[in-house]
Amino acid sequence: MSKSSKPTGKDVDPRDREFGRRVAELRKDRGMTQQQLAAQLNGRTPSWMSQVERGIQPIRRFDLLRELANALGVSAQALDPGAPVDAPPAAAELVANDLDGARLVIAGHPALGALLGTDTEQPDLAALSAQVDEMWSLTHAARHSEVSDMVTALVPDLERAVRTASDADRSTAYKLLAHAYHALASAFARQGDSRAAWVAADRAVTAAEQSGDVYLVFAGIFRMVHAFVRLGSPAEAEHAVRGAIDALKAQGDLPPEGLSVLGSLHLAKALMHARSSQRTEARAEIEAARQVAERLGEDRNDYHLEFGPTNVAVQSVSTAVDLGDAGEALDIGHSINADALSPERQGRLLMDLGRAHAQRRETADAVGCLLRAEALSPEMVQNHAAVREAVHEMILVTGSKASRELAGLAERTGAME
Repeated sequence: MSKSSKPTGKDVDPRDREFGRRVAELRKDRGMTQQQLAAQLNGRTPSWMSQVERGIQPIRRFDLLRELANALGVSAQALDPGAPVDAPPAAAELVANDLDGARLVIAGHPALGALLGTDTEQPDLAALSAQVDEMWSLTHAARHSEVSDMVTALVPDLERAVRTASDADRSTAYKLLAHAYHALASAFARQGDSRAAWVAADRAVTAAEQSGDVYLVFAGIFRMVHAFVRLGSPAEAEHAVRGAIDALKAQGDLPPEGLSVLGSLHLAKALMHARSSQRTEARAEIEAARQVAERLGEDRNDYHLEFGPTNVAVQSVSTAVDLGDAGEALDIGHSINADALSPERQGRLLMDLGRAHAQRRETADAVGCLLRAEALSPEMVQNHAAVREAVHEMILVTGSKASRELAGLAERTGAME
């Protein structure tokens, strides 16, 4: 895979031009149009396909190379002779078991007794609020098994609370329930269980609307967009995020919490475009988020979104890695001071830096970043599909020369299974 910088169209790297020529020949040999080939690729367009074949859109991500090769019915090496001989496992994220208890909670109605009127105990909202705060702390620390243990009792308690609380307290109870489902949606998304994340996000939106906190509703849509992206549903993600952004912009002047949600939605839209290799659109959304962060003027944690200038920079790194721009990701990432962010966000930054180094075949630096990320958020790193992919490719490239540290990462992430 080419490591050259992004071409302008006037100065196409010869390696990318040759790659595009091979793609075009294989496509034509199979009697496919650019539109037909693009339709077999998740979120790609005929325009993107045309840019690939002209060498204007380099393919640097191994998972994208494999996806294109599979659509053409050839090996990755047929497109890029420098690709590893063996292909990594399927790109779909593997669902870990750390949240099994939480999955059971959302599998049915958690408060049937209150619904039937047989459970009328008045809730202790102060105690429930403290538990929701603790749940978010565990979520930010990516301690998902502890989140699962906690919600098996907490979510049913909150669902009972919204049905048994006094009229004066009901709004508060709904707000706590929405925050709990937000945390659950975030945890499910981090574990790769996109369907469960969507269910939790949908329930968060419903509870937030009942609470009367409008911006909490929009924060729930942010969680829903992430679930749609991970489900490979770009049309649904685009519809949800565009509607939310347009509605917030139409309001005019926004309070700080509204700006936090608006900026986060722009970052979600950037993720959506980056996963579809829509380079121009992804960068435009990052810039829009940066402008919102400048208006906000500080790093905040409204609705546990951790939005602000620092988080925009962190997301810029992730976007660059998803687009295959490893050099840009490293330039941005190594200039970020993320000490004030949660362990999960710090771990995510280090994880993306590790992926960027892996794209450049800088194995020692990649392993170093991934180990530091694992120390901060072990469950996130060990269960993340992109990490497994990067580790698997590094093992294939280094072969018998793989370091003990890399071999350990491969074992803990299941990269070679």
